[in-house]
Amino acid sequence: MMSDTIQLLTKKRTALATLILATTALVWSCKDDFLEIPATGALTDSQLATTKGLDGQLIAVYAQLNGRSTRLASASNWLWGSIRGGDANKGTNPGDYTDINPIQRFETITTSVPVQDKWNGNYEGVARANAVLRIMAKAGSAIPEADQKRIAAETRFLRGHYYFELKREFGNTPYVDESIDYGTGIEKVPNNADLWPKIEEDFKYAYANLPETQGAVGRANKWAAASYLAKVYMYQSKFSEAKALYDLIIANGKTSNGKKYGLVAKYSDIFKASNDNHEESIFAIQAAANTGNVNNANPEFDLNFPYNTGTAGPGNCCGFFQPSFELANSFRTTAQGLPLLDGSYNNAGNEVKTDMGLESSQSFTPDAGNLDPRIDHSIGRRGIPYLDWQDFPGKDWIREQSYGGPYSPKKYVYYKSDVGSLQDNSSWTPGYTAINFTILRFADVLLMAAEAEIEVGSLEKAREYVNLVRKRAANSAGFVKRSNGSDAAKYVIGTYDTAWTDKAAARTAVRFERKLELSGEGHRFFDLVRWKTAATELNAYLTYEGRKLSGALGGAKFTTNQDEYSPIPQAQIDLQGQDVLKQNPGY
Repeated sequence: MMSDTIQLLTKKRTALATLILATTALVWSCKDDFLEIPATGALTDSQLATTKGLDGQLIAVYAQLNGRSTRLASASNWLWGSIRGGDANKGTNPGDYTDINPIQRFETITTSVPVQDKWNGNYEGVARANAVLRIMAKAGSAIPEADQKRIAAETRFLRGHYYFELKREFGNTPYVDESIDYGTGIEKVPNNADLWPKIEEDFKYAYANLPETQGAVGRANKWAAASYLAKVYMYQSKFSEAKALYDLIIANGKTSNGKKYGLVAKYSDIFKASNDNHEESIFAIQAAANTGNVNNANPEFDLNFPYNTGTAGPGNCCGFFQPSFELANSFRTTAQGLPLLDGSYNNAGNEVKTDMGLESSQSFTPDAGNLDPRIDHSIGRRGIPYLDWQDFPGKDWIREQSYGGPYSPKKYVYYKSDVGSLQDNSSWTPGYTAINFTILRFADVLLMAAEAEIEVGSLEKAREYVNLVRKRAANSAGFVKRSNGSDAAKYVIGTYDTAWTDKAAARTAVRFERKLELSGEGHRFFDLVRWKTAATELNAYLTYEGRKLSGALGGAKFTTNQDEYSPIPQAQIDLQGQDVLKQNPGY
């Protein structure tokens, strides 16, 4: 009986729908308005012109921070900042993701897919930000003033970030704000104007208008804007302006969830999902696992896990981003626990002992010399505990040792104890996690502040800041331990206890500290370029590493006045025209 009733109702509804369609066709048959059908699933500007609608759009601007489908657009910069900076090699083997091979060798071409991805992904962020500001302007007084100020400040902070990424990767690129769109000249905007003043403007606005704390911890706050603005000053060598801002940040800065800025007690805890949004996290890409959609997790490093681990290790794919020999050697320390600032860490007697060429079944004793403890929080090496999984077995977890070397990355890798909770198993790889990627952290601020202090003549203040970072690294409670509680290696680290009186020597110490503290976090290449030392340091690195990994880096060379920036993507020049976009020198 119920089935007959449903069938009858269905027939009546079908007949009614047919009648309505026929009547509609009759009424509109003499007009063409019926052709104007709103796009399915699209929201109109008027629907978005509410506080709730704009906040939803703003979340989409945040969502672009990791590049979404354009993997290498992400702010993690593991290719652009770390591989090009010598922290790591591409790794894996020469046949996997071959588009990266010429980039690590500084042989980038204008049609490179990763270059196009970096450009497109960051301009997608700019476009999303501009859309928020454009709709808010149309909404006018319909949005409460307090909401307008907050949303505009967060949006401009994010737009400043995307343009900062574009500026340091490509040099000057077209500046497009909310006043320009399709049909109003967007395709005619050239790349002949300096982006820095525009980037400063956005961060200054954000600093002046953002609150100190936010209801959602992932949102940018006043002090994140101040930290980013100070970083922009440093890239322009505006050291006095940066110092003044760093003084305020170090004394008064707090996270969006109200924690006073500080250094996490144990270095390894910076990179643990269970400790996300800590006091050192100034601005981070938020991630969550097991939400029903893997897109909410951290996809930053899904390729960058040890290879062929099975259930005995994390990720199981794909062997990319292998730390370099040169980086590992940099963690060598003196009897006093200080780094070898004269560059002798690459000398035969100081190189870190590796299992290069050995099978995992062959015996191996790890290096017995003095090492900065941060090496074993940053690099997976044979015979040392790999988080809480097991001792790193060496070649069994390396895809092609002769091409990528003997090491695996260790930062931002999930723990065995995270499996199923802070790690997501719902996609093709178990490498999606709940670990936030930190774009700005307090140690980065302290070391940039130290740079600024040196350049304005306050060398002792710089030494104080560097020693704060080193004291945290020296916390023995945070050393990598074996199962019996003993240190996994001979960790010897000390502070700079003699007054700094020479500006050049102080500069060397601070710059090397950034190399050690921030390795693998996407900073190194950009630091070398802004210090104008890229050619010297990278060619020395390529020569040294090329002897170890001839297939990957043999004969590679950094070319001054070319390789500081990536080429403007040829597809973009073709789109806008050579009379509008000018290619970077050397391409």
